[in-house]
Amino acid sequence: MAALTSARLLPLALTMGDPAGIGPEIAIRAWRDREKSALPPFAVFADLNLMRATCRSFGIDCDIVSIADAGAAADVFPRALPIVDVPLVRAAEAGSPDSCNGPAVILAIRRAVEAVAAGQASAVVTNPIAKSVLYDAGFQYAGHTEYLGALASELWPAEPADPVMMLASPELRVVPVTIHVPLKSVPLLLTSEKIVKTARIVAASLKRDFGIAAPRLVVTGLNPHAGEDGALGSEDRDIIAPAIAALQSEGIDATGPHSADTLFHAAARETYDAAIAMYHDQALIPIKTLAFDSGVNATLGLPFVRTSPDHGTAFGIAGKGTASPASLIAAMKLAAEMSTRRARPVAS
Repeated sequence: MAALTSARLLPLALTMGDPAGIGPEIAIRAWRDREKSALPPFAVFADLNLMRATCRSFGIDCDIVSIADAGAAADVFPRALPIVDVPLVRAAEAGSPDSCNGPAVILAIRRAVEAVAAGQASAVVTNPIAKSVLYDAGFQYAGHTEYLGALASELWPAEPADPVMMLASPELRVVPVTIHVPLKSVPLLLTSEKIVKTARIVAASLKRDFGIAAPRLVVTGLNPHAGEDGALGSEDRDIIAPAIAALQSEGIDATGPHSADTLFHAAARETYDAAIAMYHDQALIPIKTLAFDSGVNATLGLPFVRTSPDHGTAFGIAGKGTASPASLIAAMKLAAEMSTRRARPVAS
C-alpha cells in the first residue's frame, strides 16, 4: 500500500452516489465553486455520460474530462472536472432510482477505495446512496459504513477496521454508539464494552485526524435525566457509568452519563470536543438542528479517511437545480484536513 506521508499531495476520490439523486449535480457545483471554496483537487468516480448530461441540463459551464485514474486529477482539475468513468447500465433519470444501476454505484465506491489503497488518492468522499435501491441490486451490507469496513479489511488486511460514525460540524461533533436499529432494540444492544470501544476510537481519531492533543468526551445517558440513579431505568447506572469509569482508568477524559437534554446548548458545547450518544436520533437531531447544511459524516476507525455529506439522495429535488453543494464541500475540506494530519507524526 502507498505510504500516507504523501497523502496531502493527492486528489480526493469522490463517488457519484445514486445517479438519480443530487450527487452528480452537487459534485459539478462543488467543482464550479472550487476557487471560492478553496477546494483541493478531486476526481469523481461516475458515469461520464451522466456527468456531461447533468452539466447540460443545468446549463453549467463545466468541461468534463475522462481520466484513467484518480492520480491524474490534479493536472486536470484547474480547467475541467476529472471523471474516472464507471458506466451505468441505463441512463439515469433524476428523481427515479433504478436498481439496474446499483452495481455501478457499488463499483464506484470500491474503485474509489482502491484508488486510496493504490496511492492515487488521499481520501474517499462518498455522495449519498439509497440503500433500498442497492438491496434490490443484491447489496449485502447494512449501508455505506459496513461496506467500507469490509473493503478496508480486504485491502488493508494487516490493519484493523472498526468503523464508527461521527457527525461533525464547527458547532458540534457527535457519535452514536448504536446507529440504524429500532429504538426498542437500543437497550438490548448497549454494552459497556461497546461504549468503551467506541469512545477509544473517537479519542484516538480526535488526536490523529482533528489535531486535538487532549480530547474531552462527554457521554450521554440513555434514559431521561440519565436514569435518576435507577428510578427511570437501570442502563445508565449499570452499563454506561461503568464504561465511563473504565475509560477514565485508561486516561481518557470522559464524563457522564449526562442528561442529553442539557448537553447540546452553546455553553455546554464549549466543555467538550465530542459527545458520545447512545442512539441515532439522540446524536443526529442536535447536529442537524445546528448545522443542517454544513454537517459532515466522517467514518472513524478505518485505515483510510472517508467523509460524506450529512444528507441523503434528495430524490425529491433531484433534477430541479436547487441542490446545495455546501455539505459536500464541507466533507471534501474535512477529508483533506484529516488526510494531511494523518501524513504527520502523531504527538504522544
